[in-house]
Amino acid sequence: MEIHWIDLAIFIVYLFSMLGIGFFFYHKNESKEDYYVGKREMSAGHIGLSVVATDVGGGFSIGLGGLGFIMGISGSWMLFTGIIGAWLSVVFLIPKVYHHGRNHNFLSFPQVLEHYYDKRPAFIAGVISFIGYIGFTSSQVLAGAKLASATFQTITVTEAVLIIGIIAIVYTVAGGLKAVVYTDTVQWIILMSGLIFIGIPFGYLHLGGWAGIANYLPPHFFSLTNISLVQVINWMVTIVPIWFIGMTLYQRIYACRDERTAKKAWLIAGLFEWPVMAFLGTLLGLFGRIALEQGLLAGMGYHSVADIDSEIALPVFLRHILPVGLMGLVMSAYFSAIMSTADSCLMAASGNLMTDIIRPFHHKLGDSIRASQLFTLIIGVLAILIALQMQQVLEIMLYSYAFMVSGIFVPVLMLLINQKHSALAAILSMIAGGVTTLALILTGINLPLGLDPIVFGIAASLLVFQVAAFMDKRFQIRKASTQ
Repeated sequence: MEIHWIDLAIFIVYLFSMLGIGFFFYHKNESKEDYYVGKREMSAGHIGLSVVATDVGGGFSIGLGGLGFIMGISGSWMLFTGIIGAWLSVVFLIPKVYHHGRNHNFLSFPQVLEHYYDKRPAFIAGVISFIGYIGFTSSQVLAGAKLASATFQTITVTEAVLIIGIIAIVYTVAGGLKAVVYTDTVQWIILMSGLIFIGIPFGYLHLGGWAGIANYLPPHFFSLTNISLVQVINWMVTIVPIWFIGMTLYQRIYACRDERTAKKAWLIAGLFEWPVMAFLGTLLGLFGRIALEQGLLAGMGYHSVADIDSEIALPVFLRHILPVGLMGLVMSAYFSAIMSTADSCLMAASGNLMTDIIRPFHHKLGDSIRASQLFTLIIGVLAILIALQMQQVLEIMLYSYAFMVSGIFVPVLMLLINQKHSALAAILSMIAGGVTTLALILTGINLPLGLDPIVFGIAASLLVFQVAAFMDKRFQIRKASTQ
């Protein structure tokens, strides 16, 4: 299916609008604080929409469609972790870190670890987070490229990688966090409008209304109980912790004008994740499955579930039903989902590099806004090159995520609940948690009850932290008594 010039024109207008926002803020960034935390004066509405756009973004919006295709609306429980993570942050995280961020001019997540522990765990966390977010940026670009090539067959994966990557890099490099937050707001509105006003009604009518939908799938696809307890636990353990260790989220906490604004933003983000996006995404994925069962996708070579990737069924279905003009809007909506996460991950990686890795060794370079823009550009180009290497690299990205969650979560958890903190315990728990998770993933061991390796990584990290903190405390007491 070739792209009609009207659809192409709509998409080009969208891309240039994103670039326009980036260059609008180019001359408004006067310092590194402007660039990474938007002068600490942003509103709850923009921050809240940016948080949900970043978190749901391309991976979850496309992944939700895949879950809806496979298991129906029960897949919406995946984003229930979003509302839990966001609201737990309101109660426990934001009150703990916001004022430290403002009082000490923090720009990154590892600086919180340095404040409560010391420079060593902060540096390690910065390196882990930097690697992870380069991986996240690459994976978002690649996910968007695959989606675009599946939806518009005249675009190759390589071409799509370059289009998404270059546009996201240019406006992020130019405008910094303000450009990212404001483009995220626009992109989220485009995504929601595309799904609510185009995808849902056109899909529903094309499938024959409720009668056509209900007759082609068994009842469990329309139930909220088509899910196991183990699956819920795995989602909780792998997704909720990212709300406490995500560099993208700390940047937005610091960017809020006050603590109340930050809490309000996180409450907004939680509600948009679940139930709003959770049910929209899975319902559209369910539509893709029904279209397949009705034989509507047979003309494109998809005759059964075995013939199609669950995550591209929805864009293929939309390609089949949408008229000229609306296809361009939906194309923009899905690219919005991808780019809203890619730009945030790029800013996070840049912040980790400049603040947590370079600045401790070269203060002047670490505080330079021009150096920040240059390194953001370099990281973005690196992310594109990684994305072009395809599947093999995606495994490394998943490993980075697993190491980050299982390694860093426990030290953050301990600083939230403890008054005294051991840097040695933090370092050893990072290593124990990350190595345990990676070892379980790489060896492919069958784990009890089908639990995710991150569950065991976090457990190992917690155990090592407690033992090391106890031993370190005993050592300090003994050392003090001998002096």
